[in-house]
Amino acid sequence: MKGLIPDYLTDILDEVRDVTDGEVPDYIPALAEADPAWLGVVIHTTTGNTYAAGDDLAEFTIQSVSKPFTYALAMQELGIDAVREVVGMEPSGEAFNEMSLEKEAKRPFNPMINAGAIAVNQLINGTDSDVDDRVEVIRQFFSKLAGRELEIDASAVDGEMEGADRNLSIAHMLRSYDIIVDEAHDAVISYTRQCSLRVTLHDLAVMAATLANGGIQPVTGERLLSEAVCRQTMAVMASCGMYDAAGRWMARVGIPAKSGVSGAVIGMLPGQLGIAALSPRLDGAGNSVRGVKIFENMSTDMGLHLMSTENIAGAHAVRSINRVGEDTIVTIQGMVNFIGAEAILGVLNQHNFRDGRIVLDVSRMVESNTMGRRMLKEGLRRLREEGHEIGVIDPDGGLKQRLMDDGSQIPLVNENEG
Repeated sequence: MKGLIPDYLTDILDEVRDVTDGEVPDYIPALAEADPAWLGVVIHTTTGNTYAAGDDLAEFTIQSVSKPFTYALAMQELGIDAVREVVGMEPSGEAFNEMSLEKEAKRPFNPMINAGAIAVNQLINGTDSDVDDRVEVIRQFFSKLAGRELEIDASAVDGEMEGADRNLSIAHMLRSYDIIVDEAHDAVISYTRQCSLRVTLHDLAVMAATLANGGIQPVTGERLLSEAVCRQTMAVMASCGMYDAAGRWMARVGIPAKSGVSGAVIGMLPGQLGIAALSPRLDGAGNSVRGVKIFENMSTDMGLHLMSTENIAGAHAVRSINRVGEDTIVTIQGMVNFIGAEAILGVLNQHNFRDGRIVLDVSRMVESNTMGRRMLKEGLRRLREEGHEIGVIDPDGGLKQRLMDDGSQIPLVNENEG
């Protein structure tokens, strides 16, 4: 059963694989060289499990996906209120690289557009820090988030600086209003180096999961951010992370997210998981065309939408595993969506089943969604392929149908018999 969730992710990629809308950006040399066929997705749960499909090991520059993490670092260093004085929290209603500030406060609208991101970058390590020290603090922090040492792509920095007129203009504007104190060139090269860190989808998924986990890196267990900083970061991502498409995103997908012009999209479900997807072709708003579709499909299938009325499944979806005669009875409880089913499959994978029938008792299952039921059925089917006899106790019809993907039915077991 170890390949069950990656198989689902592969199915999700196959659903969007033939979509060829959008263009690979050509104004940054490093991005223009990207393979437009790249397509991958990684899920990292807050319990430390990773599931991947497609081009999950491809390396690319992080670009604007870096913005929420630098914003979080600035708040961790200086405090939330101090950062709020420099950058706002409202959608700008304009393109990400517009030269615009709030009319009254004369500060960038939010940290997810370039003006706000450059201003936030200049807060790291103190406003009197030099470029090298500031960038090294950011690099080290991002490396801790990813759980490995990340490196800056120097050629990407050089190529991007050749066409940095827009960002230089933004930096001059920020300096003219005393929002930053560095020379415009220093501010832009510092920000460009931040955006040129090389990452994989695995890096981004665990970085997103760290925010979802309240600041604790799920693999290393190290606390990197406070819960308050993570909440603030995710809240701003929810309203501003997808540029001009942020409203549509929240309606269709419903999770905090951030995109980048490299074609990456990250998102997280607080307390549960982080997701990262990659596909280089972008739409008019600067978001990955296929990346957005991947998230839309996953949100629908897995019940990820924050506004969903579904209960959140916990890590204790398996109530008990008992041996009754020749049967092993696995009793599950509560809400079974993706997270609940993932927890159940994890327990089943680790259990050393003896001979006899494996019976899944779903009589204590409060509710389930399509993805949760699909995963349970497929888990039982794979146990059968491994040579086990299977069955289910389902007096209330919680599984809806007992039909598995191969067309066979899970045998129904009488509750008294179990």
